[in-house]
Amino acid sequence: MTSRNFSIETIGIVGSGAMGRGIAQIAALAGLTVRLYDPNPAAIGAARDYLADTFARLTAKGKLDDARSLAALANVKAAHSISELVDCDLVIEAIVEKLEVKQALFRELETVVSGRCVLASNTSSLSITAIAAGCSDPSRVVGYHFFNPVPLMKVVEVIDGLRSDREAGDALMHLARRIGHTPVRAKDMPGFIVNHAGRGMNTEGLRVAGEGVASFVDIDRIMREQAGFRLGPFELLDLTALDVSHPVMESIYHQFYEEPHFTPSPITSTRLAGGLLGHRTGEGFYRYADGKQQAAAEAPAPTALPASVWVSKRYPEAYEAVVELIGKAGVKLDDGATPAADSLIVVTPFGHDATTAAVDEALDASRVVAIDALFPLVGAQRRTLMTTPATTRASRDAGHALFAADGVPVTVIRDSTGFVAQRVVATIVNIGCDIAQKQIASPEDIDLAVMLGLGYPRGPLALGDALGAKTILTILRNMFEVLGEPRYRPSPWLARRAQLGLSLTQCDAADNDTETPS
Repeated sequence: MTSRNFSIETIGIVGSGAMGRGIAQIAALAGLTVRLYDPNPAAIGAARDYLADTFARLTAKGKLDDARSLAALANVKAAHSISELVDCDLVIEAIVEKLEVKQALFRELETVVSGRCVLASNTSSLSITAIAAGCSDPSRVVGYHFFNPVPLMKVVEVIDGLRSDREAGDALMHLARRIGHTPVRAKDMPGFIVNHAGRGMNTEGLRVAGEGVASFVDIDRIMREQAGFRLGPFELLDLTALDVSHPVMESIYHQFYEEPHFTPSPITSTRLAGGLLGHRTGEGFYRYADGKQQAAAEAPAPTALPASVWVSKRYPEAYEAVVELIGKAGVKLDDGATPAADSLIVVTPFGHDATTAAVDEALDASRVVAIDALFPLVGAQRRTLMTTPATTRASRDAGHALFAADGVPVTVIRDSTGFVAQRVVATIVNIGCDIAQKQIASPEDIDLAVMLGLGYPRGPLALGDALGAKTILTILRNMFEVLGEPRYRPSPWLARRAQLGLSLTQCDAADNDTETPS
């Protein structure tokens, strides 16, 4: 293919809503000429007023000087007809998420712009290949997926359709760095990287809630304080709003032909129908007053400690951590081969539920409590305790008192394969591994996109390495064994690397000198 030297200095943006304005803002600040077009002339004026106010606020805060602010606003030109995009080197559409509408726009743009102009779609869920299929020259159509709010979300996905010219994507990668964003590159697959990887947190959090294991607020507290995420799944859903996130969940599920990993939940469809959209409407999974989340305070922990505690030795490292906590609480350790008649029984399952752990070790389920030891127990910000259906209130409260004795809050949940943090984190890692297995993106770009696009403490592959690939594999296999659900089948990328002792971020050694298949 002959090189077309996709040099980009003048950008056309079609659509002056939140995404179009955001892209215009960062491009103008980077010194690029921006031609902003919208079929509604009033919308263009509103967008320029918004940008003028934004640049003025940034100047008042000392983040811009007067000269740069004025220059940036001058860089944004109103285009009153699509023909005024004639000299653009790149046109980015940020319009409604309807395939036929985007195809019609790109066909019209082809009659206006030069043959060296890149046509980019900011779609979050539609196939770039399908959008390009309506063009006479699909090679210059590339995905360029920014995240809202664009100036703050410093990542952009560059998506190559099946017919995209590699050099067109290269030009967009270079442009992203110029405007202060981090580009990641993906193949044209449903959800690309970020929306694909995000299914782990949201769909599994919804599954946990749907099973009645724990409340929305308890699941969020566990994921935030025990697992170390900035937001739990329901806080995140409230932030993005269900009218945005639920259709994406359904779209990705159907585009992957009902893949069980991505099964949506009736919880969100029902709440969407009821108008409980999230922070924007004042009520979602939480209520919001003056923009602040309202959540009930936790009840104080019980204080009556057990007389003695017997701990399962099935997982030696977890056993040692629990024994250390028992010692700090000043409680007697029952070190017998089997529990004494009056001892509280503690198990530390990975992927199994408390019931299965009790049955496997022939323990008295009425005295069994399970503690999640995936994350460090000593020095924790929160711990999770789980009961069997037979666990007595007295045993539950004794376990709660024991593991809260040092002041660390404890969340007590109903029996669940994989507790909460185990199953959500294992699902996140597994889906990340599957993205790598399918060669949708490089391991490095998968982790980078997820950290920047979703705000996770680590990318899914690095998270799996930190917790141990073998441990994640054990959790998934044990959940699959108990539930028999295909959504928990381990990715081959995870299973093979765990068995070989390789890092999840490591590509096949034999691939180092080979070209990735399209």
